[in-house]
Amino acid sequence: MPTSLTLSLAQGTAFSGGVLELIAQTGGVAKAVMLILAVFSLVSLGIIIYKGIVLRKAYVQSRTFLEVFRKSSKFSEVNSVCVQLKASPLVGVFQAGYLEVNQQVRAASAAAAARPTVKSLESLSRTLVRAATVEVTRLERRVTFLATTASVTPFVGLFGTVWGIMDAFADIGRMGSANLAVVAPGISEALITTAGGLFAAIPAAVFYNFYNSRIKVLSAMVDDFALEFLNIVERNFT
Repeated sequence: MPTSLTLSLAQGTAFSGGVLELIAQTGGVAKAVMLILAVFSLVSLGIIIYKGIVLRKAYVQSRTFLEVFRKSSKFSEVNSVCVQLKASPLVGVFQAGYLEVNQQVRAASAAAAARPTVKSLESLSRTLVRAATVEVTRLERRVTFLATTASVTPFVGLFGTVWGIMDAFADIGRMGSANLAVVAPGISEALITTAGGLFAAIPAAVFYNFYNSRIKVLSAMVDDFALEFLNIVERNFT
């Protein structure tokens, strides 16, 4: 009985410092694994905060831009507010389309056309598609790192787990005993790296899926706006 009590007290003292104390007691490989996981986790946290702000601002400003666009009677009026709504992906699409329309209208004016006309709707459509692709790619930037974190960090943690179990068996072989005092350090090392991998992976997976859904909404807004812009040009400049 005294032996069991002494062992319990020793274990309580060893783990009383919490997670940081537990990490400090692990081996070099486990520390390296936890450092890698910490880097993934911190970078992911930065991306989560940054993309949350960016996507929220993009959505709010896109709604505002659409209101201005639908109320305005001239493209020049819409263009004047673009500077204030740069976070919206619709602004990039509009400016690309507006530039293409201006170039085609000037070419028609130089050819002494009776009224401002657009020579090629197909060319304008290609311009809008290209601009939409650029804007959606900009929205998706850095989000893929969250997917990488969600898929890679559990395996990094698993590597630490396997290494800890290997150490535990090696200690059993050296000591010739399988009691708790011999096995516990290796098992704790294995479990802390597994927990670290999950700690990094779960938020990354959750926010990757959430941000992907937000980007799909914005992408649909971009596609709808491109079609709306093309319809207006077709009605007024052909």
